[in-house]
Amino acid sequence: MSVVRTRELSKSFRHTHAVEKLNLEIEEGSIFALVGPNGAGKTTTIKTLMNILRPSAGSAEVLGTNSRRLGPAQFSQIGYVSENQELPLWMTVDYLMSWLRPFYPDWDNAWAEELLRQLDLPRGRRLRELSRGMRIKAALASSLAYHPKLIVLDEPFAGLDSLVRDELIEALLERCAGATVMISSHDLAEIETFSSHIGYLDGGCLRFSEEMTSLAARFREIQITFDEPPSLPAPWPQGWLDPTKSAAVLRFVDSQFNADSTPAEIRQAFPSARAVSINPMALRAIFVSLAKSARKAA
Repeated sequence: MSVVRTRELSKSFRHTHAVEKLNLEIEEGSIFALVGPNGAGKTTTIKTLMNILRPSAGSAEVLGTNSRRLGPAQFSQIGYVSENQELPLWMTVDYLMSWLRPFYPDWDNAWAEELLRQLDLPRGRRLRELSRGMRIKAALASSLAYHPKLIVLDEPFAGLDSLVRDELIEALLERCAGATVMISSHDLAEIETFSSHIGYLDGGCLRFSEEMTSLAARFREIQITFDEPPSLPAPWPQGWLDPTKSAAVLRFVDSQFNADSTPAEIRQAFPSARAVSINPMALRAIFVSLAKSARKAA
C-alpha cells in the first residue's frame, strides 16, 4: 500500500520549475530518504505534499487523500518537522505539549512523557531560550506523541552537532515502529544507516527511486591500471559516470553494475588493462558522482 503517491506532480514559481512531472510512491512501513543537491526541489516537494504549496500541475495523494484536501483528520495522523520549524517561542516545553494535546485524538500522555525524558528536554524552559537542536527535539517529541502513521522530516539534522543528531535518530527509530517515514536530508552518512528506500531528485526531476540495498548493489567504483596511457572507447557507455584518467590509471563509476557481466564488459572495452579493481561505494560517494555527472551534462 502506498502512503504517498504522486502523478506527474509539478510546481513552478513564475519561470522557475522547482518540481517537474514527479512520479513517486512511498510504501507503507518504509523509511524513505529524498536526497539531492541544494535547489533540487526536495523542500518544494514536501511542502506540496503537506498542502503548504499548491501544485501547478499533476496530483499527489497522502494517506489516500488528495494533498489539496488534507484536513484535520489527515493531519492528526501526520507528524511534520522541518528545518525552519516555526514554534510558539513564548511557550515552555510542557505548555507546548499540553496545548497541542486536544488537537490529536490519539495523543498518548505516557508516550509524550517518555519522549520528553528520552530527549532530555527541559520542560519548564521557554522555547526561545533553547538551542536550535533542543527546539528540533521539542518539535519531534510533539510530532511523535500521537502515534502518527506518516512522519515527514525536512532537513531535520541541518546544522546540528553529531550528539544531537544521534539522539534524534535514536528517538525516531525507537518510536516510529509501524509508521512510514519520509526524510529529506543532506546528512548522507546518517541516512545510509537507517533508510530502507531512497529517491534522488535533481533539477526538480526524480532520477531514480529504489530500495537502498538495490542502489548499493548497482553502483561500483572502477579503477583500471594500464602499462601505458589508455584510449577511451567510443561511444562511452551511458552507465559509466565521471571518468577521470592519469598516465596509466582510469577511474569511473559504474551505475549499472552486474557481477555476472560487468567484468567481461570492462575487459572487452579495455583489452590492454593490466589490473581491474571493483569497489563498493558509500552513499555520499554515489551522490557526488551523480552530482558531477549532472553538472557535466548541463
